[in-house]
Amino acid sequence: MNVLLSTAFVLTWSSGFIGAKLGAGSASAVTVLMWRFLPLAVVLGLVVLVLHRAAWRGLTARDVGRQTAVGALSQSGYLLTVYLAIQLGVSSGTTALIDGTQPLVAGALAGPLLGQYVSRTQWAGLGLGVAGVVIVTAADFAQGGATPAWAYAVPFLGMLSLVAATFLDRRAPRPVAPSVAMTVHCVTSAVVFTGLALASGAATPPPEASFWGAIAWLVALSTFGGYGLYWLILRRSGVTQVNTLMFLMAPVTALWGALMFGEPFGPQTVVGLSVGLAAVMVVRRGGRGADRSPAAATTRETRVSGESTRPAQRVRTGR
Repeated sequence: MNVLLSTAFVLTWSSGFIGAKLGAGSASAVTVLMWRFLPLAVVLGLVVLVLHRAAWRGLTARDVGRQTAVGALSQSGYLLTVYLAIQLGVSSGTTALIDGTQPLVAGALAGPLLGQYVSRTQWAGLGLGVAGVVIVTAADFAQGGATPAWAYAVPFLGMLSLVAATFLDRRAPRPVAPSVAMTVHCVTSAVVFTGLALASGAATPPPEASFWGAIAWLVALSTFGGYGLYWLILRRSGVTQVNTLMFLMAPVTALWGALMFGEPFGPQTVVGLSVGLAAVMVVRRGGRGADRSPAAATTRETRVSGESTRPAQRVRTGR
């Protein structure tokens, strides 16, 4: 996995938690999300229709329907829970911690659902990563405060939503061009969040400049950066590898939150960040070992013989 690409993914994905906190100070979650996706959906729709019209050829209603479901899970469901959790008082670092449990769930399911080999070394790295993010946010859990206990379950539901979207997309019978997938996902989210905002009477944006600054932040860094790189790295490196990078989100977000919002940052965060980095290295080494395993060899032979062409097609399309 390209180091620069991985670094950019960690930073831009973490920026989403910071952007959510920026937006939470001026508007409700559905208001921020509506105005994040509504203009974006219009622009992407026009660009794809004008410049990437050929990418739509050959797509069936089932293909579009699957991408609509992926977008509803990976954007609408996931982001709504993250924003609500932060507005309920869960800190950005703790939200990232709960989101960071995704690799264990995805790793456990990668074998039975995708037939991907997960080595013992990779499992050891996954466990090490969990230890790292727990260390980073242990202080926040201990403080508690006025945040209700059930609020910590909200981002957990979002994590499950993202895991479901990942496997739903990976099990699709054929690839979809990234420009088309991104457009369908954003249009789906625009429809969902506009409907929720209108129904709750929260569609009118506040006049503060800080609100639009948060919107620009979320569109540029979180959507095009974090969300786009998530799917790109997923197709190049697989579920276990890309989700291991999620272990870095909690310490990076905690450091970022300390610099921008004065959130607590001490030796625990430094230790957690070090453990998280070690976890990524362990899992990446385990991935190289898995590539030499009999299971991996069988997978390669299957791809060459044409019995399962989807992974190879995904690499060629550059998604």
